[in-house]
Amino acid sequence: MSESPPTRDSSRTLELRVPEMDCPTCAGKVRNSVDRLDGIDRIEPRVTSGRLIVEYEPTVTTEGAIRERVKAAGYTIESNASELTLSVPEMDCASCANKIENALEETDGVEEIETRPASGRVTVTTTEADAGNVTTAIEAAGYEATATGDDTQLADQRAVWKSRRAAGTAIGAVLVAAGMALEFVFSAADPTLVSIAAGPVNRTYELSHLLFVTAVVVAGTPILWNGYYSVRNRSLDIDFLMSVGIVASVAAHHPFEGAMLAVLFSVAELLERFSMDRARDSLRELMDLSPDTATVRREDGTEETRPADELAVGDTVVVRPGEKIPADGTVLEGESAVDQSPITGESVPEDKIEGDEVYAGTIAESGYLEIDVESAAEDSTLARIIRMVEDAEREKTDREQFIDRFASVYTPIVVVLAVAAAVVPPLLVGASWSYWFIVGLTLLVISCPCALVISTPVSVVSGITNAARNGVLIKGGKHLEAVGDSEVLAVDKTGTLTTGDLSVTDVIGLEGADEEDVLRRAAAAERRSEHPIGEAIVGYAEEQGVVRPEDEADVSEFEALTGKGVRAEIDGDTHYVGKPDLFDGLADLEHVHATTDGGVSLAEMGYETTPQPQCERGGCLDVLEDVVPDLEAEGKTVVIVGTEDRPLGVVAVADRVRAAATWAVSQLHEQGVRVVMLTGDNEGTARAIADEVGIDEYHAELLPDEKLEWIQRLEETHGDEGDDAHVAMVGDGINDSPALATATVGIAMGAAGTDTALETADVALMGDDLTRLPYLYDLSGKANGVIRQNIWTSLAVKAVLAAGAPPGFVTVIHAVVIGDMGMSLGVTGNAMRLANVEPETPEMDSLQE
Repeated sequence: MSESPPTRDSSRTLELRVPEMDCPTCAGKVRNSVDRLDGIDRIEPRVTSGRLIVEYEPTVTTEGAIRERVKAAGYTIESNASELTLSVPEMDCASCANKIENALEETDGVEEIETRPASGRVTVTTTEADAGNVTTAIEAAGYEATATGDDTQLADQRAVWKSRRAAGTAIGAVLVAAGMALEFVFSAADPTLVSIAAGPVNRTYELSHLLFVTAVVVAGTPILWNGYYSVRNRSLDIDFLMSVGIVASVAAHHPFEGAMLAVLFSVAELLERFSMDRARDSLRELMDLSPDTATVRREDGTEETRPADELAVGDTVVVRPGEKIPADGTVLEGESAVDQSPITGESVPEDKIEGDEVYAGTIAESGYLEIDVESAAEDSTLARIIRMVEDAEREKTDREQFIDRFASVYTPIVVVLAVAAAVVPPLLVGASWSYWFIVGLTLLVISCPCALVISTPVSVVSGITNAARNGVLIKGGKHLEAVGDSEVLAVDKTGTLTTGDLSVTDVIGLEGADEEDVLRRAAAAERRSEHPIGEAIVGYAEEQGVVRPEDEADVSEFEALTGKGVRAEIDGDTHYVGKPDLFDGLADLEHVHATTDGGVSLAEMGYETTPQPQCERGGCLDVLEDVVPDLEAEGKTVVIVGTEDRPLGVVAVADRVRAAATWAVSQLHEQGVRVVMLTGDNEGTARAIADEVGIDEYHAELLPDEKLEWIQRLEETHGDEGDDAHVAMVGDGINDSPALATATVGIAMGAAGTDTALETADVALMGDDLTRLPYLYDLSGKANGVIRQNIWTSLAVKAVLAAGAPPGFVTVIHAVVIGDMGMSLGVTGNAMRLANVEPETPEMDSLQE
C-alpha cells in the first residue's frame, strides 16, 4: 500500500494491493463497495496486477474507511510493509517503551510497533516511513536510536557509571549531602541569602536551600527533560510523575525533598540501567558464540581471511584446533572432536569425520577440518536460535497482559489519590499544607508501577536465554510458563525414549546353521534392501566381521516382498528373510532343531527345548510358540532366515532405549509430572519399553490422528473439575506434528539443524538428550515461581507504602529507595537467579547400558 501526499486540490491517491481481485466481477464488486463512500473522486481496479487505485478527499473520507469498504466487499488487503529494527539502549523500562510507542504512533507510515525493553530494541512495521523518520520520532521522545537493519542486533552496552548522567548524579549527591550538613547539623553556619515577604507568608532562603536547588538542576535536568517528552507524547509515566514532584517540591518551598527526589531517582535509573545491562549480557553471550572471521580455502589452494558473515554457500573453510566453526556445513576432510555445547548443550565433545554435519559456533578441539559451507551466516542454526530467543520477548504471556491491564488502571487511580491527599485535607479541615503535600508527593512516587511491569519480561528473558545456553530453545514466554503448568507429559517412543536406530540383539541358529552362517546369509539377502531392518542386519554383520562391504556375495534374483521380507538366490538356493508369516506354506517353524554346538545353550539364552517323542534328535523347538512371543514381549522385531525346505535361524532386531530414559522419567515423576507414552508400535513392544523405562501409562498402535485424539483425552481426564489439564507433548517434531500442535506445549527432540522442528515446535531440544526434559520442567517451575514472587512482592510493597504515607510512616525517600529503586533492582536480581539453573547430570552407573 502507498499513499501520495496531498495535491494542490487537496485530493489524495491511495494504492492498495488486493490479490484476490482477479476478475472483472471482483473489480466491479470492489468498485461498488468503495463508491458508496462520499469524497471518492476516482476508482481504478487493476485486475492483472491485483491493485486498487483510489483518489479521495481526505477532508471527507479516510484511508481507513476505504480499507473497510474493500474488506466489506469480501477481499483481503495485502500489506507491503517492511520491518525496521532499531537499537535504543536507554529504553530499559516499561515507561520508556510507552513513551516511544506514543511518539511512533504519530509518525506517518508506521503500522505496527514492538518495544522490547529487555533487549533494548524497537521493531517497527512501516509502509512509507524510512529509518530516518522513525529515528527522528524516537529521538523526539528523548532517546537515542540507531537502525540496525538486523533483528539479531542487541542494544550496545554502555558504561553506565561513566556516563554524563552518572557524573551529574554524583555532583547532585555531594550538593545534597553538603546542604543536609548545613541545615540539620551545622545550622548556625547556614547563612540566610534571601528573605522574601509576600503578604502573610515570609520565605527565607539559606545557603542550604541554594545547594538543594542546585542539586535539583544538576541531577534532575535529565528527569525534567524526560518529563517534558512524556508531556509531548501524552504518557503518564514515571518521568512525568517525578518531574511534577520535583518542580512542585521546589515551588512549594520544599527544596530538600525535591533534591532528594532528583538524586535518588537518578541513582535508581542508573541502577536499573546497569541491572538491565546485566540481563542483556546473557543475550550477548549467545551472539558472541559465532566467530567474526573465517579462513577460506581458494580454488588455487591458498587461504584468505574473510568476515564470517560474508561466507557464501559452497565456500570451503579451514578450521584448526581451538578455533570456532564459522558456518553450518559438512566436513570435507579431516577429523576432530567438536564441542557442540553452544548448540545442543551437550558438554561431551562429539567426534566429527568426513561427511558429518557441523554447526556455526561450535569449537574444533583436537583436529584439523575442512568444511563445505551449506548455509549463509544469517541462516545458520545458531543465527536462527538467536533470532528465536530474541523473538521470545515479542509475545506477551498471560501474566504480562494482566499486569499491563492492571497498571493502566492502577497508575491513574493512585495519581488521583495523590492529588486528593495533597489538596483535600488542607481545604476541608485546615490541615497542614506542608505535611499533606509530602503525603501527596509520596503517593505520586508510589503510583508508578515500573517494578511490577518489568517483573515478568526480565524473568522470561533470563530463563529463555539460560535454556538456549543449555541446548533448549523456548519460543516464547508463554511456552516457558506453560511447561511448568503441565501436569502430563506425552512422549513418543521411537526417536524419543529410544534412539531410533535399529540394531541386532539376538541371533539363534537352527538346523545345524551357526550364528555366523545365519548372519552371513541374512546379510547377503538384505544387502540390496532399503528397509531399516535389513540395513540393521547388514550393518551388524559387517561389525562382526562376518561380511565386508567390498565382498561380492553370489546373490541373484533379489526380490523385495512388500510387508513381509525379501527373497534372493544365494549360492544357487532360494533364501527367504522376513517375518514369520513369510514362511507360511514353506519351511516348518513348529518343529525345528536348535544349533547349540560351539555356542551358548538355549537354556542360557532363556529358551527351553521340548523333546518330541517321535523325534530322535535333541534340541526340539517350536519357533512360533517358544521363541517369537518371548522376543516380541521384550520389544523386539523377529526375522526368520531360511530356505524353501528348512529354517536356518532367527534374528531379533530392536530399537535401543536411550541411556538416560529411565533416569529422566524418574526425575519427571519426582517433579510431579505424569508421563504417558503414545506410540504407533505394537502392544508388546510398547509394554516392554514402558516397563523398562517406568512409564505410567502407554497407548500403542496409534496413527498420527489417533495420537492427537489421545492428547485431547489426556487433557480431559487429568484436568480438574471444569478445567482441562495442561498436556505437553515431546516427539520428533515432524511425524508427530498433529499431536505437537494440539498439545499445550509441543517439544521437539533433536532439532539441531532441522528447519522444520525449529520453526514448528514451541520448545526444541537441540540435542537428543533426555536429561534436558527434567531441566526444562525445573527451569519452567522456577521461572513461574520467580514471576509470582516478583508480582506479589511488588504489589505488597506498593500497598504497604501507600498505606504508610498518610500517617507519615512513609516519606518520599522511602517511596523512591524502596518502592521504585529497591523493587526494580529486587525484581531484576530475582529474575537473574534463573541464569544459575543448570541441568542435572546423572551418574554414569544410573544410566542404562
